[in-house]
Amino acid sequence: MGCNAAAMASAAPTSAPAPVVPLAADFPPPDRAAWLALVERTLKGAPLSSLTRRTLEGLPIEALYDAAPAATSPAKAAPGWEARTLVANPDPAGANDEALTELAQGAQALLLRLDPSGERGIAVGSADDLARVLDGVMLDVAPVGLDAGFLGAKAADWLAAAAKGAPAAQLSFHLDPLTALAEAGASPGPIEAHLISSATVAARVAEPYPKASLFLASGRVAHEAGAGEAAELALAMAAALAYAKALVRAGLSMDEAFDRISLGLAVDADYFVSIAKLRAARALWARLGEACGVATPARIEARSSGRMLTAADPWTNMVRLTAAAFAGAVGGADTVVLGAFTDALGPPTAFARRQSRNVQLVLQEEANLGRVIDPAAGSGLLETLSEALARAAWSGFQAIEAAGGIVRALESGHVAETVGRSRAALSARIADRSARLLGVTDFPITDGREAEVARHSPRRADAPSPRLPGPDSRCPPLEPIRLETLA
Repeated sequence: MGCNAAAMASAAPTSAPAPVVPLAADFPPPDRAAWLALVERTLKGAPLSSLTRRTLEGLPIEALYDAAPAATSPAKAAPGWEARTLVANPDPAGANDEALTELAQGAQALLLRLDPSGERGIAVGSADDLARVLDGVMLDVAPVGLDAGFLGAKAADWLAAAAKGAPAAQLSFHLDPLTALAEAGASPGPIEAHLISSATVAARVAEPYPKASLFLASGRVAHEAGAGEAAELALAMAAALAYAKALVRAGLSMDEAFDRISLGLAVDADYFVSIAKLRAARALWARLGEACGVATPARIEARSSGRMLTAADPWTNMVRLTAAAFAGAVGGADTVVLGAFTDALGPPTAFARRQSRNVQLVLQEEANLGRVIDPAAGSGLLETLSEALARAAWSGFQAIEAAGGIVRALESGHVAETVGRSRAALSARIADRSARLLGVTDFPITDGREAEVARHSPRRADAPSPRLPGPDSRCPPLEPIRLETLA
């Protein structure tokens, strides 16, 4: 399919050195020896290595780094990011009210989670249902994305119809049957058939909507199941390659395919690691593109982690979500989708949605985080960690390809085993309290004010079956966790 297997089997990605701006020229040079002497006195005989911590996959994070000589990750093309709001009210009329309110009060884009059963998203089962949700939304101005699981191919046609052929519409069809398989553990019909169906629809809507993103190559399902950063990145890269090949089979060129795929990653309260993960994703994407003969920059959608949120003390989630949004902005995400602080309890109220929306607006308009391209460049910690994550993820990606590609790696349990190792490490850290959760393991609140959640009436929509001819594909499901349940 135009991708160089030998290149993909070679060393991890690197990039050309970037010029260093001497911002600290007017300050005296730091004295490493003096710092180490102070640390030794403070540690009272303990070694400096006692300050080193590690990622879930064992990558070291040291206490002190020298300044990095050059950036290890390609920077995005332009500063800033798009604040996208998730809409999942099961009632299409209620979802429409929420969508219009979000856009009127500062949201820059929408993400519609569709679920005909009404259990996890908007009860949409037809083009008319989706048109009701989007009534009054100017699709050539407000970007709209979908999260529709195995219904994605049909939902893409519905969204294309709602946009009425407006070539300026910045739609995100977000076709992603591989994540749907990994979440559910089974597909309604062969997963290969879903890949073909999705690519066929994608090729059909690509021409009338030249600005649209067609596929979402996401590793978030691994993160939410307990994976470390390298495994999440490896899964996203393997999915991207599978989707690119499917688009090429459907008639697009490899350049066009890469240009129409977005990467989906999670960001959480560990903002340094999340920043490094997003920077590593750009390096990995460039390396994958090189192997496939293309040079399209990465487009990244970062969604806040669900596993980090707590129900025991939901108010602390506001801090976690702010840290996640900060990581997405500084790490170079093109789009940030921020959950609500009550997500661990139930659907968000207008107040909870406002808090999530305003976090991003404050970071954009008051903190001005979007004014600098790659502000992490030159940081010894972030450059080193970005490089280490990229190398570890590339090795994980190579292992997935050696297992036969992402579909075979899911079906064989290879991906589930990798995620399981990180989840076990995460459980151990929470058990021995080397990882702490405010409001759960530390400073639990027993008499605090309870957070309200929205109450929606049950809804269900008649929808076409996503089943395709042939036997179901099956894999060990990557079931989502919440860290507080491991405590």
